Amino acid sequence: MNRTAARATARIAVIGAGPGGLTCARILQRQGIDVAVYDSDASATARDQGGTLDMHPDTGQHALRAAGLWDGFTALARPEGEQLRLVARDGSILYDYDAAPPQDGQGNPEIDRGQLRDLLLGSLAPGTVRWGHRLERAEPLGDGRHRLNFTHGPSTETDLVVGADGAWSRVRRILTDAVPRYTGVTFVETGLNDADARHPALAALTGNGTMMALDDNLGFVAQRNSGGHIRVYVGMRVPEDWHRKAGVDLTDPVAVRGALLHRFADWSPALRGFITDTDTGYTNRPLFALPVPHTWEPTPGVTLLGDAAHLMSPFSGMGANLAMRDGSDLAQALTEHVALDDVVTAYEKILIPRSIEAAEGAAEGIDGAFAADSAEQTLAHMTARNEAN
Repeated sequence: MNRTAARATARIAVIGAGPGGLTCARILQRQGIDVAVYDSDASATARDQGGTLDMHPDTGQHALRAAGLWDGFTALARPEGEQLRLVARDGSILYDYDAAPPQDGQGNPEIDRGQLRDLLLGSLAPGTVRWGHRLERAEPLGDGRHRLNFTHGPSTETDLVVGADGAWSRVRRILTDAVPRYTGVTFVETGLNDADARHPALAALTGNGTMMALDDNLGFVAQRNSGGHIRVYVGMRVPEDWHRKAGVDLTDPVAVRGALLHRFADWSPALRGFITDTDTGYTNRPLFALPVPHTWEPTPGVTLLGDAAHLMSPFSGMGANLAMRDGSDLAQALTEHVALDDVVTAYEKILIPRSIEAAEGAAEGIDGAFAADSAEQTLAHMTARNEAN
């Protein structure tokens, strides 16, 4: 099949069953275009999908509408989760923004990542996602085609391979030598179950949405999830191997707790409760980002979306939103252009400039959040954003 193959018969493979890849697949199927999604997880429930997401009108919400899933989303979303609170290291509240109930298509209502993924998976034709397929190598066959070789299972040939395979994308290797770099900030994730009943003081401090306490290169981020769970990130600007230098075994919760309490020794006991009162233990999560700008030359038969294209710090607030808009825009390009070369070119003309702008903002965001004067910077940013709205 040559590069001007009709889109209706083109073999399209999406690598990665995250929000962006699934959004793309859903919209393509709505247009009658066949697509297969390959994911390395053994099943849809193989691992925790992470915390909560706020869906933005021009990115995540736009994609959900294009996918015909807006009503399903609104049935699960939590508009009250838009509350944003900034707390000082002494436990006092510096800033508290509780958005008015959004009108249709306004605001950034929250949804758990797992709920969003289930919504997208449930919208696909049975068998669309091929679980347990870890991509080993995408072998160019010429004329834009690739043979996809998996660790388990037979190889397959495709006319368009879409790299939606996240931070450590194997598809990205076809296009660029860029690899994610450590941002200088590590999160240690923990959590509170049935928080309002079991941890009422910490639940009250968190509020209904997201609470941040940031100061002098340290901080807490607590996020409401559904089912009474609060997901907590204890942030530190530290070397990536901070635990080795401190002689801390990450599998020893007592040792991790002691190391964290030592770093936050002069913080409020109320905030230190997010460390001591964990119901979930501690998970070390160093934060990585791709270099900015991250660009590549259009290459027949392959493109990227989501973190594979623009991995950035979570302080952009845009990661999943951008991935879903990427998936929507790629699907739209596939419905508008017959030649796959034209699809890739048209899509990447939108994708790359948008990704660069967002990644620059994310880099500024994490640098401001974990700085010597981070409390002052964050307060000024929140106040300015509120006034702008």
